[in-house]
Amino acid sequence: ASGQLCEVIAQFGVRKLLVVTDKPLLELGLLDGSLASLNEHGIQTHVYSGVLPDPTEKVVDDGIAMLRQHDCDSVLAFGGGSSIDAAKVIALAFGNSLLAADCLGVKKCPRPGLPLFAIPTTAGTGSEATFIAVISDNQTHEKNSVVDPRIIPKAAALDPRIMQGLPAHITAATGMDALTHAIESYIGIWETDDTNYYGLASTKLVFDNLADACRDGSNLAARQAMALASFYGGLAITNALVGYVHAVSHNLGARYGVPHGLGNAMALPHVLEMLEGVAATKLAQIAVHTGLGERSESDAALACKVIDKVRALNAEIGIPETTDLIKGEDIDELVDAVIAEGYRYPTPRFFEREECRALIEKLRSPGAA
Repeated sequence: ASGQLCEVIAQFGVRKLLVVTDKPLLELGLLDGSLASLNEHGIQTHVYSGVLPDPTEKVVDDGIAMLRQHDCDSVLAFGGGSSIDAAKVIALAFGNSLLAADCLGVKKCPRPGLPLFAIPTTAGTGSEATFIAVISDNQTHEKNSVVDPRIIPKAAALDPRIMQGLPAHITAATGMDALTHAIESYIGIWETDDTNYYGLASTKLVFDNLADACRDGSNLAARQAMALASFYGGLAITNALVGYVHAVSHNLGARYGVPHGLGNAMALPHVLEMLEGVAATKLAQIAVHTGLGERSESDAALACKVIDKVRALNAEIGIPETTDLIKGEDIDELVDAVIAEGYRYPTPRFFEREECRALIEKLRSPGAA
């Protein structure tokens, strides 16, 4: 798939391509095949490997500077969600003669960005399918979003071979990110027929394949299924958005550097329990679609089966239930941040302050400072 994408990029008339990635992927040689293929098609490549997890505005601005230096006419993202999000904003900002901070918000740029392509190396964020890019503040690391339909890549390659070497713990966390997208989009109140279709498909793919991908990273069938699950989850959240699981994970990531997928995985079963009363019918539909139960069972019983499945999957793939990073002195601010972010999402219901506090306490390791 990645080789075919290189051919597609050449068909767009690209001559100078900025490849946006991170240093570990470059040093592992994972880009070598794609770079060689692009060069064979007469495309000059310039690699920007400065992307870090949860990319900041500076990471994006440095990429813009390199793009300008080499007079590139398009951008290729090669990596996980951080690389794809950074590439999205690099392409959009450069096309509008702006910097990253100028693009934050909803449709802030009057002109299209440069043509953008993507080769995701993880199966989780689905960023190759969304019109959202998450960028962090340089100082506070608070996460902000660039929302614009023009940042969706022109084409993307879902290539399981590239994902074969992904460590089990990253496969697990990113896979649970995909599951969170699928379930939160499905139980939210902005769902459509399309988002429901993709949410259900993604959920079943994760339930059926994530553990296999974690056990055997060379299992191409499981890797391909997870790549599709991630992509479908991205399609779903582009219109239906997410919910409180993301509100928790974003703030754990901003304050403590907890990887996004891991934060989602830890919070997901707790949030589903809190929403069970208002989302039982939707959770029951998930249970039936994924083979966890029969239509003859009650919605409440089926909803419990989904929550139990999420917990069991977390345990099977090594997701911890708690973290010792959460400090008691930070809980009030964390609760405030989760409530503020949660109000922006189409969740089935809003949480009270004490509910959020109880949720954060459940994620905090016993005896943590």
